[in-house]
Amino acid sequence: MPVLRVLGSSRQLCDGVSRRDFLQVGSLGFLGITSAGVAALEAAQQRDPADALKSSFGRAKSVILLFLFGGASQLETFDVKPDAPLEVRGTLKSIPTAVPGYRVCEGLPRIAGLIDRTTVLRSLTHPYPIHPTSYVVTSTPFVDGAMQDNPRDPRHWPFIGSVVDYLDERRAPDRLPVLPRNLALPFRYSSRSPSPIKYAGPYCGFLGSSYDPVWAEFEGEALHEETYHFGGVLTTVRDPYGGIKPNCSFQLPSQTLPAEITLDRLDRRRSLLGQFDEARRDLDRNDRVQAFGRSRDMGYSMLRSGALRRALDVGAEPRGVRERYGMTLFGQATMVARRVIEAGGRFVTVFWDDFGSVNAAWDTHFRHYPRLTNQLLPGFDLAYSALLTDLEQRGLLDETLVICTTEHGRTPKLDPDGDHHTGAKGLGGRNHWSRAYSSILAGAGIRRGHILGKTDKVAGEVVDSPISPHDILATTYHLLGIDPHTLILDRTGRPFAIGGNGRVLAEALV
Repeated sequence: MPVLRVLGSSRQLCDGVSRRDFLQVGSLGFLGITSAGVAALEAAQQRDPADALKSSFGRAKSVILLFLFGGASQLETFDVKPDAPLEVRGTLKSIPTAVPGYRVCEGLPRIAGLIDRTTVLRSLTHPYPIHPTSYVVTSTPFVDGAMQDNPRDPRHWPFIGSVVDYLDERRAPDRLPVLPRNLALPFRYSSRSPSPIKYAGPYCGFLGSSYDPVWAEFEGEALHEETYHFGGVLTTVRDPYGGIKPNCSFQLPSQTLPAEITLDRLDRRRSLLGQFDEARRDLDRNDRVQAFGRSRDMGYSMLRSGALRRALDVGAEPRGVRERYGMTLFGQATMVARRVIEAGGRFVTVFWDDFGSVNAAWDTHFRHYPRLTNQLLPGFDLAYSALLTDLEQRGLLDETLVICTTEHGRTPKLDPDGDHHTGAKGLGGRNHWSRAYSSILAGAGIRRGHILGKTDKVAGEVVDSPISPHDILATTYHLLGIDPHTLILDRTGRPFAIGGNGRVLAEALV
């Protein structure tokens, strides 16, 4: 069994400065920190990482993964550089947070007040600035363009939610879930983009198609118009991520029965199918047959319980609660994720995805600041802050891990002419950048008020505590009580550790 390596400085305070620098400030009164508070901070920083690993193992009963597709800018979220030149820092200002000395973008005022419930990761890094969702949400050791553009490329590793589903099923093979153990919202990944290319990432990989997420499907009317640019053409679309009518819904294709079919008739049909199954045991090794049988059994279980239908019912929430999350697609999907977890769900993923155009969502090559200020930052600020507040008030935050991440960041320097691939002029944005970007963790087993990692003066290079996206996956397995070194077999029977080369982020754990 490989030995865990725990990296990072144990003497760095939460705002990224050293203990010596902190004490050299002199008077601490203006920070509102007493000498007792400083002692507590020092004690927390000097704790044995092995103790954090031991005490945090299995702290999470469930996970909510929020994925901001496109590459959210670190400079306009969690790694602001107010002292950098204008072409780097941009036009948005920074604001203080609940963690003394740490600032975030002014577009996140609600999140700023909740930063003391989170650990912010400012030093994520990897070598793939190509929208590598599959590299971020699976433990695959590499990705290339052909893999990322083909969800069924045989080289893919399984999505983390698929692995959790697979392992949970093996722990209790005779217990059918009444809720999906691996649910994704608001629709199948990249399915609402006009591009013929559909991105890989949240799929089953070599586990077989029966371990794909169960996908909900959004139905509703968009109110917000957003202008995107791709291929030299400006396109205005009605984008539900900017606003939707309240009478929206989230459906599953197998969620409802035809009116003429009662549950008694359903049971009789299931009995008949069981007889056919007995006659087809020789087909059990076929992946498609296994996927069909598993999906059918799960469908029966969920139909009979009604728990999933009730969890997806956004109309069951008071209007005031819905508005706190934001009457947007991301806001309502995030609220549904909380409802599913509250009903006993295990792993729920919410995607802020392309809709109606390429270069949509957080892929801000063009109209960077209008999109951030009119849609992206307000929608994210509402949904994320409402989720943490709701989970905390309902007593669920201490047992629910909340991960918010993206596949890469944006270039430190603004491109005033937009994406160099199209030659568009005057639209202004930031392009892909994977050498330094940010994510945020909260909930079960995660330290509160901790800022981990540091970048240079332009948020372009990591200078302290580099973190791989695989480290987030390994940490997630650990918090769920699953050893990241657990082995699963690929299609050829070769064993792979589910955490790949990721390490558990002991410095981010309580």
